[in-house]
Amino acid sequence: MTEFFQSWGLPYEWAWGIATVAGILLIALPLMLAVAMVIYAERRMWAAFALRRGPNVVGPFGLLQSFADGLKVMLQETIIPSAANKGIFLIAPIITFTVALMAWAVIPFNSGAVLADINVGLLYVLAISSLGVYGVVMAGWASNSKYPFFSAMRAAAQMISYEVSIGFILICVVLWAGTFNMNEIVKAQQGALFGVLNGFAFIPLLFPMWVLFLISSMAETARTPFDLTEAESELVAGYQTEYSSMAFALYWLGEYANVLLMCTLNAVLFWGGWLPPVDWAPLYLVPGVVWLLLKTFVFFFIFAWVKATVPRFRYDQLMRLGWKIFLPLSLIFVVLVSGWLMFTRYGVAA
Repeated sequence: MTEFFQSWGLPYEWAWGIATVAGILLIALPLMLAVAMVIYAERRMWAAFALRRGPNVVGPFGLLQSFADGLKVMLQETIIPSAANKGIFLIAPIITFTVALMAWAVIPFNSGAVLADINVGLLYVLAISSLGVYGVVMAGWASNSKYPFFSAMRAAAQMISYEVSIGFILICVVLWAGTFNMNEIVKAQQGALFGVLNGFAFIPLLFPMWVLFLISSMAETARTPFDLTEAESELVAGYQTEYSSMAFALYWLGEYANVLLMCTLNAVLFWGGWLPPVDWAPLYLVPGVVWLLLKTFVFFFIFAWVKATVPRFRYDQLMRLGWKIFLPLSLIFVVLVSGWLMFTRYGVAA
């Protein structure tokens, strides 16, 4: 894209700057539209699971419901509690929303179609996703209210607990792919099983890691049954209790952007990303971005399905699952995967 703007006679620095901004907008604007539509889709799915009607009045089939909700929060007044730390109170949702968008910089939508094709893309995603807890903790503390503060402490403990397991799970992926580059990880999944099936999840040693990653990604985004940060029966509404108007909307948008990110990571790291499920030439005629979007939506459907059907965990169950089950299992599979690779790919170590 930089070369395209250079062809207009612009110097390299200007062309690079414009190309970078254009790339960011090409990701951020469709992502915001996608967030609005998946909120609508999720509400329709919940309604179907509960045998009731979902949004169906605002626009054809209710398609404009999310935009009507967005307009409503934009017109509301932003109320700041008198005892709150006003600066941190206002910065917290901005941090959450910004961090949710930053992680998309290294997501490959097709072969080479990535904003920042860096060699440590997977480490970048881990680093950025871990920053999301700051917006939550800052909101709980700055609100100067006991219930948001309790929720923020829960969120911090929950996100840290499951990030440890996610880290070990991703070590297995990195060991098998031999790279941290997200683009190369997808390419390494081509013909992963018998040269026919594309995706690490088809490999028996890595399939359990995908199951753990899927559940951990639900916990990382505080989705049901791990939504202890918003347990209405205990915390009124969670860390965002004191927020209204666009500040609340930023948390809402950030949450769904993170959910879409986790769904996309499931597709990219374990199910072949933009590759078709089967390594068969005619399937490659379908654009890679279409395969990625289809896989992402399948995982989003699973997220919505679980939220509509699975009851919320108790906090002790949440912590026990993370520390006593997922952490030991992920450590065991790091040993198994590395041992298998030493014997089969690199030979027995001397």
